[in-house]
Amino acid sequence: MRKRNNDFRGFTLVELMIVAAIIGVLAVMAIPRFVQMLEKSREGATKGNLNSIHSAIFIYYGDQKGIWPTTLQTTSLYYFSQYLDNINPVKVTGAFVAGAISPQGNLMNLTTQSSAPVAAGTGWLYDSTMGVIYVNSTVIDSKSVPYSFYGFD
Repeated sequence: MRKRNNDFRGFTLVELMIVAAIIGVLAVMAIPRFVQMLEKSREGATKGNLNSIHSAIFIYYGDQKGIWPTTLQTTSLYYFSQYLDNINPVKVTGAFVAGAISPQGNLMNLTTQSSAPVAAGTGWLYDSTMGVIYVNSTVIDSKSVPYSFYGFD
């Protein structure tokens, strides 16, 4: 700051540009960290949702004397809706692999097959022969673990 002829004090244009440049550099460094933090929280939410679904499947299995639910569609199978009100969506986005297909998906993406995921899909994958629920994607997360391994690690 410098004193002008009429005793008004203020910042020069150069000082303001330096401050703007510093703020810009800090923002460039902080935004990627923020994106990583958001994706890690999505990973935690997906793991929590997976564990809720997994618990409901096992409670159903116990109540039905060793029979796995044939589908997890809570609207089409009345008995399963007693154990789980709704199936929350997969929250992860695959942000740690450039160009990867996002596994985000909701109940409409829930598919049933009798094997583990082998590609980058979306939503949940349910194996009704063994009562196993997967994230339907082999894309890796922040710890280089495929999403399909969630619940098994």
